[in-house]
This record gives sequence, structure tokens and C-alpha cells, in this order.
Amino acid sequence: MSIASLPMYDLEPMRAATDAWWAGIATALCRNGLSDVPESLDRGGFGDRFAQWSAPDLLLSQTCGYPLTHAFADKVRLVAAPCYTAPLCEGSSYRSVVLVHEDSRAEDITDLRGKRVAVNGFDSQSGFNALRALVAPHAREGRFFGEVIETGRHHASIAAVAKGTADVCATDCVTHALTARYLPDWLAGTRILTVTAEAPNLPYVTHIHRSDEEVEALRNGLLEAAGDPALSDVREQLMLSGFAVLPRSDYDRIDTMEQEAADAGYPDLA
Repeated sequence: MSIASLPMYDLEPMRAATDAWWAGIATALCRNGLSDVPESLDRGGFGDRFAQWSAPDLLLSQTCGYPLTHAFADKVRLVAAPCYTAPLCEGSSYRSVVLVHEDSRAEDITDLRGKRVAVNGFDSQSGFNALRALVAPHAREGRFFGEVIETGRHHASIAAVAKGTADVCATDCVTHALTARYLPDWLAGTRILTVTAEAPNLPYVTHIHRSDEEVEALRNGLLEAAGDPALSDVREQLMLSGFAVLPRSDYDRIDTMEQEAADAGYPDLA
């Protein structure tokens, strides 16, 4: 049986909408000639997303852009980039928001020199790579922050800032907007200080060995689901407005951010 998962924005209050979205996608994929389309999403756990992305029977999932260009570059194939209606999204691109405590005196990123930063993971575009690129021009002898805390998830990083165990974190603007809508208490005690440079939205992917015909059917199915009037309420709940079929090279922007930080003498978030 093929595997399908949508782990990146699967907040508990959104589960019903996510399931309805997958049901609509699955119907469209079947109409486009794909067989063995799973009826339900694989929710083996957030940590299991790495196993899902590596699985040879992966049909469709959503990953972060950094894994697409790094650890999973030879394991997954780009299908399409979603477009979101969240603030700071423009077309198929998004930015990260840099959060500090609401009582922080910081007015600019340079005010955070020597502070503690919370990072969801060192394989994250929105929580790590984009923030590193933002800070790189201000680093001194390869250092900027006083301490780096790895939390494992965006919401754990946000909680660390809210509780004062970290001074700053970055999260993608879609996570921030969905959290503000469905779990606003999680953002209590934080505020947006600034934003990062843009990058392509978190991509929908399939296994690297899927044929061109299968990838075309996946794209057509996503585009049909994105235009289905019966799914308009579901898309609104998920802040989805459509999909863009991008060349894989568009995600090279992520590598460029990384290289520019390294060229500035700041290869690590430290």
C-alpha cells in the first residue's frame, strides 16, 4: 500500500480539515489514473516523517525545503509548491517570523547578540537556515548568539520564548498564522521582531523513483483539488489557495542562503 502523509501543519484542531483535504486529493488522484491511493493519511508520529519520506512506496507527502535540498535530495521528488493565504506569503513563497518575548527590549536583530536562540532543528529552513542567513552579516568571528537550544518542533521553540527559557526563535509564517487562528494561547507572551528573506513554500513531494507520468498525475490531481468548489471551505481552513508547479532549481535559493552565511564566516548558528 502506498503511503501518504501531510505532517508539516497537522495541528490537532485542524485534523478534520486535513483529513477532508486528503480525501479530496485522493479522489482527484484516482480520477487521474493513479492506483493504490491510500484512503487515509499515515500519522505514525511527527518523528516518523523521516521514515515516510524515505519509503519507496511514498505516494505524496509534504516536507521542509531544507531536507528537499539536503538529506532527502536523493530520496524525494518535487511535485508542487502550495500557495497559502497566510500573512507574509506571496504566491508560492513564504518568510519566517522572528519571535521574541513580548517584554523584550529588542528593536532589531542586532539587539539579540549574545542571547539564547531556540531552534526546532538544524535541518529546518524556516527555523534554522533562514535565521542563520538573517544573522550572518552581524556575526563576529563566527558567533552571534550566546547559546543555542534545539527543541525539536516549532511550537516547542515558541513555548521556550514565551516562558523565557529562550530569547528568540524563528518559525515559518504559515505555522504562525495557523497557530494564531487555532491555538492563540500558544503565542501568548511573544511578538514578531522581524522577518527573514523569502523561500519557496514547503513542497509536496513523492518518492524519487516515481515516473514522469505518475508525477504528472499527482500534479494534475493537486491542481484539480485546489480548484474544486466542494473543497473551498477546507482550503480556507488550511489557508491554502492553490499550487504552483516550480522547477526544482527554485529551491536552490535555500542552498544560496546557506552558502552566503558560510561565505560571511558564519556556517553555524552560534
